[in-house]
Amino acid sequence: MARAGTRIYGRHHKAVEFIPAKAAEVFAYIDDHVSFSSHMNQSSWMMGGGHMGTLMDAKEGRKVGSHIVMKGKVFGIAISLDEVVILREPPLVKAWETVGTPKLLVIGNYRMAVEIEPSANGSLLQVSIDYNLPEKNALIGKLFGGYYAKWCVRQMISGVCDKFSTTKT
Repeated sequence: MARAGTRIYGRHHKAVEFIPAKAAEVFAYIDDHVSFSSHMNQSSWMMGGGHMGTLMDAKEGRKVGSHIVMKGKVFGIAISLDEVVILREPPLVKAWETVGTPKLLVIGNYRMAVEIEPSANGSLLQVSIDYNLPEKNALIGKLFGGYYAKWCVRQMISGVCDKFSTTKT
């Protein structure tokens, strides 16, 4: 996704899934950032038993320029990030990226993008992440950043699949 954003990212992961729902329905779910990123708000092994809380500005992530702040703990270590919506073209495209320097363990700054392609029986959903290694903990990033990126993208796709009751691949 090179249509928006200002940073250059060295790493990338994406996943694609067919969703048996109209593009507008899929976009509406994705546009609710708290639901779409709910995997970050739940304790899991990938979150080191911790989780993050999501704070939204008045635009609730539904306008370009809207900020989404996430804070929490992973393996007992405080982490946080600030994201800003950089592209939003309902019901087809939405992208957001970190601003400032996120306090994360295995990835650094990133841009996430969702692209929805309508089809006769539903929608083709693509979720991608472009990211850099963290400024601190670069070795940990090299070892685990790719696993985390894949997990995060897969969790987002799985959430949409669960919402619209489709088979996950």
